[in-house]
Amino acid sequence: MTDREDAVAVQGDWELLRRDVNMLGSLLGEVLREQGGELLFATVEGARLAARRRRKGDPPAAAELAEILEGLDAGRAAEVVRAFSAYFALVNMGERVHRIRRRRAYLKTGKPQPGSLEAVLAGLAERGTALDRVREVLSRLRVEPVFTAHPTEAVRRTILAKEQRIARLLIDRMEKTGRTPQEDEILAARLREEVTTLWQTAEHPGTGRTVGDEVEHVLFYLTDVLYRVAPVLEESVDRAMASVYCTVRSREISRPILSFASWVGGDMDGNPNVGPETILATLARHRELILTRYADEVRELFQHLSQSTSRVGVDPEVLDRCRRYAEAAPEVDRRIPVRHRDMPYRMLLWHMWERLDSARNGAGEVPPYRSAEELADDLAIIAASLEHNAGHNAGLFRVRRLERRLAIFGFHLATLDIRQDASVHRRTAAAILGDPAFPELPRAARTERLREALEAGEMGERGALDDEAERTLGVFQAVVRAREELGEGAIGPYIISMAQGADDALAVLLLARRAGLTDAAGQVPLDVAPLFETVPDLARAGETLAGLLNEPLYRSHVRSRGDRQIVMLGYSDSSKESGIAASRWALYRAEGELTHAAGKAGVDLTLFHGRGGTVSRGGSKPRAGILAEPPGAVRGRLRVTEQGEIIHAKYGLRGIALRTLELTTGAVLEATLRDPDEAVVPAEWVTVMDTVAGASRAAYRGLVYENELFFRYFREATPIDVIERLRIGSRPPVRRRTGRIEDLRAIPWVFSWVQNRHLLPGWLGLGTGLAAGLAEHGEEVFRAMAARWPFFANLLADVEMVLAKADLEIGARYAGLAGEAGGVIFPKITAEYDRTRELILRLRGTTELLEREPVLRRSIRLRNPYVDTISLLQVDLLRRWRAGGREDAALERVLKSTVRGIARGMQNTG
Repeated sequence: MTDREDAVAVQGDWELLRRDVNMLGSLLGEVLREQGGELLFATVEGARLAARRRRKGDPPAAAELAEILEGLDAGRAAEVVRAFSAYFALVNMGERVHRIRRRRAYLKTGKPQPGSLEAVLAGLAERGTALDRVREVLSRLRVEPVFTAHPTEAVRRTILAKEQRIARLLIDRMEKTGRTPQEDEILAARLREEVTTLWQTAEHPGTGRTVGDEVEHVLFYLTDVLYRVAPVLEESVDRAMASVYCTVRSREISRPILSFASWVGGDMDGNPNVGPETILATLARHRELILTRYADEVRELFQHLSQSTSRVGVDPEVLDRCRRYAEAAPEVDRRIPVRHRDMPYRMLLWHMWERLDSARNGAGEVPPYRSAEELADDLAIIAASLEHNAGHNAGLFRVRRLERRLAIFGFHLATLDIRQDASVHRRTAAAILGDPAFPELPRAARTERLREALEAGEMGERGALDDEAERTLGVFQAVVRAREELGEGAIGPYIISMAQGADDALAVLLLARRAGLTDAAGQVPLDVAPLFETVPDLARAGETLAGLLNEPLYRSHVRSRGDRQIVMLGYSDSSKESGIAASRWALYRAEGELTHAAGKAGVDLTLFHGRGGTVSRGGSKPRAGILAEPPGAVRGRLRVTEQGEIIHAKYGLRGIALRTLELTTGAVLEATLRDPDEAVVPAEWVTVMDTVAGASRAAYRGLVYENELFFRYFREATPIDVIERLRIGSRPPVRRRTGRIEDLRAIPWVFSWVQNRHLLPGWLGLGTGLAAGLAEHGEEVFRAMAARWPFFANLLADVEMVLAKADLEIGARYAGLAGEAGGVIFPKITAEYDRTRELILRLRGTTELLEREPVLRRSIRLRNPYVDTISLLQVDLLRRWRAGGREDAALERVLKSTVRGIARGMQNTG
């Protein structure tokens, strides 16, 4: 496609999206009139039009907008905010549906969509990558999204289901072919019904969120979306291989590429509400839901596989299995209607459903399936019989799809990771060892003491532990029970937050042994994963891992785990501590050093990326972020967190979820098979980035941590005081209430800066870093880096997007809330923003932000006037609420609504 054709296609795409957005906006206007009355509609419409004119530079419009918004009573303000928030929900849905439209358009043309598996494989083939090499990598390719909770995400499951139905109606509306006018009318009525009931449903529960609520939120995506699309991704590998490499359409992969994991219910770090009870309850809920899905699908197979022995042959293994089940459960067999007696697949499936039901309920007339492998064995017999007896177009595909689901989800649905802070393990080890001074010993001394205890089998006195130690050991006892009842796949790695040395890993082994978590060989059957989070810890990560793998006791443990080691990298805390440029560079270097240390020790390393949703917390476009990894870091595997704030955007619709998985899988395949010569990073570039990161970190910390007025500015120029009162997360927003930025969690930190439109954590310091690098190394090397180094190009692109979303004109209104601190700090922020913007445009060779991404640029411009309205209202409400001593409950409720509305409009929280 030529540049002109591409531009025309983009314009056409935009017109289709604009038409959808206008339709949804008009529909919402009708609902507002009907449900809220003419006064509400007039207020919202007046604010909307004034905000748009203000954005176009109409001077009177700003005063008109202020006149509409300032002084609104709490009740009217709440309805106005709800109206704009509802608009954003519909626009967000419209944009996601538009992405599905674009995907369908590619499929209709027969051309592979950029980033698709077919496009990736075509690129590999063009570069001469041999079929055997591709097959070898596919055989070990692993992609594992890990879902987390989110302190600012509290959308009801009811709302999620309504939004899914709205999306499906919009998709139906896209396909006009063959619909009658009456059918169009019915579709429009159904759409209006969903939007109206959405308006009439409270978005958020009035009570605080429990861990159970957060579990259900994540399970919605696993059971309602990913259960459906995961096997489709696996099947698309076959299609892409057949298309590009002309392979026979078969199961190209011997085991699944995809698996899923969750932190929700197992993440204890800073959350007193998570412990042994939530771990077991969460795993039981996982098992209940996935067994229900399998039972439903077996019922569907029962309806479809009606083959009669008088019409088609059946393998003797099927008949033999039916006989065995009849002998084991004669009462069940007698209940099968006589009309099904010559339908052996139905006979077998009836018994299979009964076994699933027994497994789901814990009791029944037949022995339950004890493992996914037992169910897989029954399905394999049916699949083989269909394959041998003319069943390729008579049900085999359905059975194969269920087999794929079973291989992906097992009987546990999603692996549950466990996470706890290293300091908790140290205190518990101290209690076990009877040595209160243990946590304060030097690291080497702690390592030696733990080594002695493990070698001697020193487990401490029973019953001599405090509450924290008992609860911590209870977690390991819960793991023992989970493995016994649910299988090894139910439990993922045990992640050690703020890990700093070998002692932190040995402490986990001590606790596990004390709790009885050992196998027949006396080893701990648990992957222990240190998490490196701060820039100093990342700088030492390679050395730390090397020391850990040189520790004989731990090396023996790793050998028992198949010589595999997981290391987690934290993006959020390193960015909050040192700024985005220093954080990204520290992570990049750490990955290379960790890969080298593991390779030297003969250990197979999996890097687990703890990315957040926003750029400042490691968020990036899936494909670009993976291809920006250092050479050798991917190696066919990706384990990455999917934060609660972005799960809906990436996995809320089946078409979007499939595209997310496809982009991720294709990028992992491409990064693994990348030409080694292309991946080499010149030493000069490394030196340049050292300069950029160092100067950037100094500028960031100089303002955030070393300027005495900054903390006051943060407290007064952002709605952090409102965010702290949002009763929607099960985890507290601060680690310790010391009144320091260091003790605020990364998510509310970032969320606050999104709210006041600064988006400061996503760019602060980079401008100074680039300026220092340019002064020392010259512009030519930077242009080469931007053109040929995916890491650097991705950093610039990510920050450019953040700069485009930020709006310091609106930000100035928030700065006005901070008095003296605002007068000092805001000019410094503005100067750094301008510097960063100027240098990014210069290095990328463009004249305006997002010049190369016109669709995203237009999307931001479309939203800005409406976000402005809520932002300006929020500033007014903050001023009034704070002036009243923060005691007006009605104003506080509206402020909480403004926080959620701005988050929806910006499509960013924390």
